Amino acid sequence: MKILFISLGCDKNLVDTEKMLGLLGAKGYSFTDDETEADIIVINSCCFINDAKEESIETILEMAQYKENGNLKALIVAGCLAERYKDEIIKEIPEVDAVIGTASYDEIVKAVEAVLNGEKPLIFKEINRIPETNVNRMVTTGGYYAHLKIAEGCDKHCTYCIIPKIRGSFRSVPMEELIKEAEYLASIGVKELILVAQETTLYGVDLYGKKSLHILLKELCKINNIKMIRIMYCYPEEIYDELIETMATEKKVCHYLDMPIQHCSDSVLKRMGRRTSKNELIAIINKLRQRIPDIVLRTTLIAGFPGETEENHQEMMEFVDEMEFERLGVFTYSPEENTPAASMDNQLSEDVKEEWRDEIMELQQEIAFDKSMSMIGRELLVMVEGKIANEPAYVGRTYMDAPGIDGNIFISTGEEFISGDLVKVKVTGANEYDLIGEVL
Repeated sequence: MKILFISLGCDKNLVDTEKMLGLLGAKGYSFTDDETEADIIVINSCCFINDAKEESIETILEMAQYKENGNLKALIVAGCLAERYKDEIIKEIPEVDAVIGTASYDEIVKAVEAVLNGEKPLIFKEINRIPETNVNRMVTTGGYYAHLKIAEGCDKHCTYCIIPKIRGSFRSVPMEELIKEAEYLASIGVKELILVAQETTLYGVDLYGKKSLHILLKELCKINNIKMIRIMYCYPEEIYDELIETMATEKKVCHYLDMPIQHCSDSVLKRMGRRTSKNELIAIINKLRQRIPDIVLRTTLIAGFPGETEENHQEMMEFVDEMEFERLGVFTYSPEENTPAASMDNQLSEDVKEEWRDEIMELQQEIAFDKSMSMIGRELLVMVEGKIANEPAYVGRTYMDAPGIDGNIFISTGEEFISGDLVKVKVTGANEYDLIGEVL
């Protein structure tokens, strides 16, 4: 039996996919990346915003066609769309043979076996559990970096977000399990760990009675083969002094922080259900930059939230201009059913949302270009990601760039490297989002 996995959405979903691959691999199943050869297709779906929902549905429908036109014997849907719309999937897409909830991915072997026996299982365990997988996950990111999911769920209940309803309440993975997983990843060649969760900053509060991300970082830094540790998804109001100090003093921890703020206007933040204010955002940004002068701050914003005014938008433009985030992305607001924001008054048109998004991104492009130009002459440690075909050059990443979402550095050299090599590079040129360099 050959199985094809399609993992959609975020890197947290990808970790779940890799654990399912590990469970099935341990049972002797083989895998393919060719849908025409697949006996079984598993889609780990996403539904965070409307575009993600549409992509998941389109992918399911596309793969369903291989039941008539290919070898496909079973189609299984897991993940967030499965958790949120299981009844609709069963009713509207009869080609789907099994549906697995977000907290039940450890039952993937059971689901596959049941489907092959002619059953159509629906597997939805208690949403606030942490699935147990007693086999090593199968890393799909190339082997030199991997995501480490340190917690699941969220308790924030922002008014625009459906995540708590499909991922459950916040719950940390015990530290000893994370250390064991990280040691395994290091043993197979992983050099960069990327810490992810719906919210990383609160790690340990539920298990140890206090914020413990800084303690986890110190333990992970002790693993010899791990060279870089990157932190994603930090809520600004939860960033604390011990975390900042650990980032500043532990050499393996990247001076990079992903800190989604969504907006800066106090009135918009209040309607979003965010737990911070503009002045508090400015204070934490200044604090981070004072203690870690070369820190790279990544953030995300929402354009066109219900009730947002032109004045709010201009306030955001001024804030972006003043704060000069090194990395920034913007989503247009997506009304999600069964969220408070979806029923708020003064919903804005898609045209207005897109116009405001584009204006912010045009401003950010100027900021990013200036930031990139300021790097010329700097010497940086670069992780090689791959060779550029037919050229004596490689593409890589610095501590300033998370894979898949940030920029790259293009390195001209006649030397031979392999993916995952760490090399010292001098920056010689730049454009808006990428750097150019030469090996020292």
